[in-house]
Amino acid sequence: MDNMTGLTRTAYCGTFRESDIGKEVTVGGWVQRQRDLGSLIFVDLRDRTGILQLAFDENSDKAVFDKAFTLRSEYVVMAKGVIRERSSKNKEIPTGDIELEVNDLRILSKAETTPFEIVENSNTSEAMRLKYRYLDLRRPDLQKNILMRHKIAKIAREYFYENDFIEIETPMMIKSTPEGARDYVVPSRIHNGKFYALPQSPQIYKQLTMIAGFDRYIQLARCFRDEDLRADRQPEFTQIDLEMSFVDCDSIMGMAEGFIKRLMKETIDVDVNEIPRMTFEEAMNSYGSDKPDTRFGMKIQDISDWAKTTDFSVFKDTVENGGSVKAIVAENGAEKYSRKKIDKLTEHAKGIGAKGLAYIRWAEAEPNCSFAKFLKEGELEALLTALNVKQGDAVFIVSDKTRKALTVMGALRLLVAKELDIIPENKWNFLWITEMPFFELDEETNEWVAAHHPFTMPMDESVQYLDTDKSKVKAQAFDLVLNGIELSSGSMRITDCELQTKMFELLGMSQEEIDAKFGFLVDAYHYAAPPHGGMGIGLDRLAMLICGVDSLRDVVAFPKVQNASELMSGAPSPIDEIQLDELAIAITKTEE
Repeated sequence: MDNMTGLTRTAYCGTFRESDIGKEVTVGGWVQRQRDLGSLIFVDLRDRTGILQLAFDENSDKAVFDKAFTLRSEYVVMAKGVIRERSSKNKEIPTGDIELEVNDLRILSKAETTPFEIVENSNTSEAMRLKYRYLDLRRPDLQKNILMRHKIAKIAREYFYENDFIEIETPMMIKSTPEGARDYVVPSRIHNGKFYALPQSPQIYKQLTMIAGFDRYIQLARCFRDEDLRADRQPEFTQIDLEMSFVDCDSIMGMAEGFIKRLMKETIDVDVNEIPRMTFEEAMNSYGSDKPDTRFGMKIQDISDWAKTTDFSVFKDTVENGGSVKAIVAENGAEKYSRKKIDKLTEHAKGIGAKGLAYIRWAEAEPNCSFAKFLKEGELEALLTALNVKQGDAVFIVSDKTRKALTVMGALRLLVAKELDIIPENKWNFLWITEMPFFELDEETNEWVAAHHPFTMPMDESVQYLDTDKSKVKAQAFDLVLNGIELSSGSMRITDCELQTKMFELLGMSQEEIDAKFGFLVDAYHYAAPPHGGMGIGLDRLAMLICGVDSLRDVVAFPKVQNASELMSGAPSPIDEIQLDELAIAITKTEE
């Protein structure tokens, strides 16, 4: 193989245009493919910016031509020459009008045949691509995603720096504190039998930076949660984490909104208008979700008042027992939802907690109603009028406890919209969810549990209900949602040490537990704290949506799979006995 003596790259492959004709340049990259035409050889050279065609003529330099003949896919080479106009132009690539007439070629590294072809939209199994992730990352579509992620991070830093935020790194090995998910823990060799935790978020430390007087904090923070994975979740993730002093919720949301507007414009040239706000209650009642996808209608409608006057006991009894009857109207859905299709939808509804699924299918002259025999004359017509149902539509109805009916209908709304293909693409519906409940009822234990981390400030008018009626307590908290995906949660924080202690007690913590887990934070409040709040915007999810991909794995360089393992390196892996002895850890094997 050749050395690089006398050659230094002067530009990237994908940057050349017709205006560069006549320039002498040096490029480096990977061979995408070689085409031997006898007296001419063409090579597509690839780097992270794109492809440049290299041209070799046996009449120009026989030694260079013979070397080009040996090139194979994924060889790493450098080439020097002059940019010239292509005789056969390629309108499919930005550099398709020009090529490099090579007069010096160096083969720097040879490649074996790769396990899969390095091309966009590879149909190779994901497991194979993740095993050879360093090859997978050479693919242009994946490189575009990683470069977009870099651009998002760059814009975030620039925006917040310009708004007087200070980047502060918080510790990666911290004290284990309850934050809703299981911690990843790190054993201490020096402090035998004790453990650090990897942060689920920098929550406590960023609040301490406010107490310390750094009134605007920003960090692209690495976070870790030991929880089950899915397409939009990884055990380690990054959030654009911020905290501000002397502000209220509106100030924090306004700052984040400015970032979103700038980000969308500079990345994909999308103009974002003022982001609308919706209360948690409205979101649940209309969409059955606290992260509603508002790109399409099909809102949930309450028909409880109508239902309680009928003789249909399933509906009537539900309402009399304090529950609700909810409906969605699938416009033009009657043709799509045959009886067989409705049966399948019913099974899905039962799978997510519904007791059943009633329906009206108006495909023919007369509507087909699954509960028509229980209705008196005129009642079906009254319902159709109230719901504004037309011939060709389908209606789906669930009756249950109000929260259960709403969540089931919210899930069905999304499924029906997907099956009817009515969710518009290339539409960006951002939404703020406000007035979040402070507590939520655990239906299994019938006890109220915290809906947020324990440092969230309740609304001033809600404090009076902390001991008397937890259902009325609302939080000074907010979520940012994009197309039905939660991007961020934020809130104002408690700064009064007595109220903070009360919150811990409401969560069932004894004074001893409070002192052991959060004593240092409570102590800090004794030395005065400014009003402050903040939020963390999920960088991974934001990148996934902007890149238009379905999985976080497509925007993370070296991701984990469903069981939290990394296929390329084999992590997690056993450690040797010497390390275990140093940590005073014994491994107990469990039977499979």
